[in-house]
Amino acid sequence: MGGDLPYRDLNSYLKGRFGERVQKITLDAGLTCPNRDGRIGTGGCLYCNARGSGTGAWDRGQSITAQMQMGIVRLARRYGAAKFIAYFQSFSNTYAPIAKLRKLYDEALAFPQAVGLSLGTRPDCLADDVLDLLAGYARDRLVWLELGLQSAHDATLQRINRGHDVACFTAAATRAAARGLEVVAHVILGLPGEGPQEMAATAAYLGRLPLHGAKIHLLYVVNESGLASLCQSGDYVCLTEDQYIQRVVDFIERLPAHLVIHRLTGDPHPEELVAPAWCLDKPRVLQRLRDEFDRRGTRQGSYFVK
Repeated sequence: MGGDLPYRDLNSYLKGRFGERVQKITLDAGLTCPNRDGRIGTGGCLYCNARGSGTGAWDRGQSITAQMQMGIVRLARRYGAAKFIAYFQSFSNTYAPIAKLRKLYDEALAFPQAVGLSLGTRPDCLADDVLDLLAGYARDRLVWLELGLQSAHDATLQRINRGHDVACFTAAATRAAARGLEVVAHVILGLPGEGPQEMAATAAYLGRLPLHGAKIHLLYVVNESGLASLCQSGDYVCLTEDQYIQRVVDFIERLPAHLVIHRLTGDPHPEELVAPAWCLDKPRVLQRLRDEFDRRGTRQGSYFVK
């Protein structure tokens, strides 16, 4: 665990691994998603809009080199960091011809300050040649494969138009780990049709996989998404802050202690956010999570069952 925190936090993990503060630089490579380009579907996941959680930097003409340069300057000034992880975030960052992917990754890793690579993607976008490429980088760099699961329930994945099932995630995580890649599972709490039991079951599922870490998101509503229509019609109601605090603590209590918690809530673009407004106060949410662990007297792994 990191310091006095009741969970294994990312900053402490990175400081222990590299001996100093390390920051992630968010990159937009202008890639797409098989759930948007027609290979699987065209509408995307229920909660996603055309921006795909990205910065829009690529569309503004900013190359990977330019984005890295700006990120290094900004994060060095803000945090005093001298080492960085290139984080390809927008859409599915293993979904392109292998030559294009190699060029993008090499461009980011050309910076001497770049100690690693983190790729947000889907479990159905991991061809063998992509895994082999990443395994090559992992021989002397940190490589995180951030795989979107969202829920360990097939009925939920169908409900949110995810486009793959749980078995696909299991196979992808196992194949990646077998090549020495560190897999980070993305999950979302508050998905339509899920209550405390379903969310806790997703935590238990993660504990059975060869994972490095977990990234926990709140299901917030952004404009121009399918979820926004459901929210506006009253067919979907977001978790309250109190509910989210309870569900996150429930979740982490059921994770094995070795998993690194990469995130505890989301970071919506304020101009896109429809609801809930409370999620914009991230420091308060994080403090309330720590307070709830203190109140319960528990920590990560307290209720983990092998």
